Amino acid sequence: MSAQPTRRRAYAAHQREAHGRRAVAVLPVHYPKEILTALDLLAVELWGPPGAPRGDQAGRVQTYVCSVVRNALAFLASGGADVADAVLFPHTCDSIQGLATLATDFGGWGKKAFTFLHPKGPCRPSARAFVEAEMRSLAAELATWTGSVLDPDRLSWAIRLHREIDAARAHILDARARLPMGDEDLYAILRRGEWLWPEDHLAELRAAGARVAPEPVQPGLPVLVSGYVPEPMSVLATLNRAGAYVAADDYAAVGRRVVRESAARADPWEELVDRYWAAPPCSTRSADHGSRLAYLLGLFDRSGARGVLLHELKFCEPEAFDAPVIRKAFAARGVPVLQLEGEMEAQLSGQAATRIEAFVEMIGGAGRGA
Repeated sequence: MSAQPTRRRAYAAHQREAHGRRAVAVLPVHYPKEILTALDLLAVELWGPPGAPRGDQAGRVQTYVCSVVRNALAFLASGGADVADAVLFPHTCDSIQGLATLATDFGGWGKKAFTFLHPKGPCRPSARAFVEAEMRSLAAELATWTGSVLDPDRLSWAIRLHREIDAARAHILDARARLPMGDEDLYAILRRGEWLWPEDHLAELRAAGARVAPEPVQPGLPVLVSGYVPEPMSVLATLNRAGAYVAADDYAAVGRRVVRESAARADPWEELVDRYWAAPPCSTRSADHGSRLAYLLGLFDRSGARGVLLHELKFCEPEAFDAPVIRKAFAARGVPVLQLEGEMEAQLSGQAATRIEAFVEMIGGAGRGA
């Protein structure tokens, strides 16, 4: 079999040519990817992209809107996502919800646009009914657009496939200390799931998981990292060079989308709803600080981390609301915390690299907090 293309645009074009699959550009963070898979649609996630905005359409939004939204608007308007046949806007925040209108009305995106509105709060019967209705509505719109019918058996197959992907990702993340691989290389594999066909992604994950050693092999200091998205990716290489590694992941783009407990159900819609609520706590899905802190503290303890790196996206309101609470909770336990803020730069600044180096030196001398 010939090698698969290694970049999003080429891969999406290959999927269309080889399998007849349409591509849907998807904005962050949470959406029912299983539905797209069941309908044979390739999800190609759009996290920015990083770097300077690729066009002047970013000027249509305020400068205090996060760089993910500004860059995405410019990218869509400039034709950067022209390989995609449609775009999906989840209701991650007000800015991304607003982008769903701005991109289509004024931003130059002339293709089909879909939205997915998910609840922001605890799992109540009303919230479960709401998210199921939203999932069914999205599925119906996608099926009409593709001219197909969503077969329940096909949806059940897609759910099983994504459950296997979650298990493979959880295995790699939980066994991080025993995986002989640098963080930048590992996250390149984990993030390829943003645009690979799920079966291709699962194969890569299993190949990486097969490399897990019986005993720890990571030489650096273990750190818990929390944030929106690991951009620039050089932050990971900088952490490794400084003498640390990501032992516990709480990135919205990665760890917060790994569902670890999801029982199979006869009704695929009920299982989809279960999976939505079984995902780890996320600032973009709920403002429940109690559950978020309980999850983070447990993750920290299980990983043996020595410090916490809050890798924040500037002007990201959901993350900004949680950051002070997280800092306070870990400070109360004597755990060193570094808060690093960025705007999806193409490269990590020298100042940020120096702060990471000083942070690793500090946790190396301080030892683990009680």
